[in-house]
Amino acid sequence: MPQRKIIHVDCDCFYAAVEMRDDPTLRDLPLAVGGNGGRGVVTTCNYKARAFGVRSAMPGSEARRLCPGLVTVPTDMARYQAASRQVMAILRELTDLVEPLSLDEAFLDVSDITDHKGSATLMARYLRERVEREVGITISAGVAPNKFLAKIASDWEKPNGLCVIRPEDVDGFVRALPVEKLFGVGQVTASRLHQMGVETCGDLQAVGPEVLTERFGKQGYRLHEMAHGRDERPVVVTRIAKSISVERTFSQDLPDRSACETVMASLVADLNLRLSRKARQKPIHKLFIKIRYSDFSTHTLERVREQVREPGLEDYLPLFKELAGEKDRPVRLLGMGVRFRNDDAPVTQLRLFD
Repeated sequence: MPQRKIIHVDCDCFYAAVEMRDDPTLRDLPLAVGGNGGRGVVTTCNYKARAFGVRSAMPGSEARRLCPGLVTVPTDMARYQAASRQVMAILRELTDLVEPLSLDEAFLDVSDITDHKGSATLMARYLRERVEREVGITISAGVAPNKFLAKIASDWEKPNGLCVIRPEDVDGFVRALPVEKLFGVGQVTASRLHQMGVETCGDLQAVGPEVLTERFGKQGYRLHEMAHGRDERPVVVTRIAKSISVERTFSQDLPDRSACETVMASLVADLNLRLSRKARQKPIHKLFIKIRYSDFSTHTLERVREQVREPGLEDYLPLFKELAGEKDRPVRLLGMGVRFRNDDAPVTQLRLFD
């Protein structure tokens, strides 16, 4: 099988980057998008703010305590979506095999592209230069033989960086990789691995797949594969989808319902981006929402909403309020999505004795 060449691109502090592009006076200031007002939550922030410890999903009041000179601006999703469309259009000029993950990141499979001498490294450099020149923001890129490694690589030299993991470098790279860098390994899984004496993928390689599967179920086999730098997932452009959803796990729990409502707008935008790429013509049958609290209890709610064509924040807020109830609880994960109507399925079901 020919060697795959995967690029993962990730816009640097995307919303903040658009704000600094459109107002250059903000470039030398610690900046947060969202987080203004008494109960606002930071959606994202620039690197000057991050140096003070400010992070996305942090309450604005805490962000201002950490960084007294913090400047906050309200979110403007229309401008961010416009910038995202520009970025994605540039990516698609290089290849049709583009899988957007959100407004600000995507995978590309460039295995069969002969432009730029067939070099994925030169392609990534070209994409970064074009986005900076034409969109006015910077992107970081990772180049690797598979999606898992490409995504890790794009984060390696942030911001405005390019990291290349060549096939011959994979083994040495993953051996030194902390297990916290693996997809799906959060604090709980990392703690369990540490208790087993596993700190790096090199340590993880020494644990047999049978042991990992016994301790972690299906995730155990994925851990085994990732520890060896293996990932056969294709870049997915289209699929016959029964549903499409987006979700976000927060590095710091959202403190209350108001904070959740603040970040829902960007989730809706990400959801609509996926719908536009994959299934805009499919009729929507249901909307659903998912909440995982700080104690890891997970709750979902779905409702039939067949009149909705392009779901907006106003469509999800009633579901969120119904699911969350009146009590404020710290939220670890927030997700939302749509289920499609299956026009090929029977629309009625006969009762047993009819």
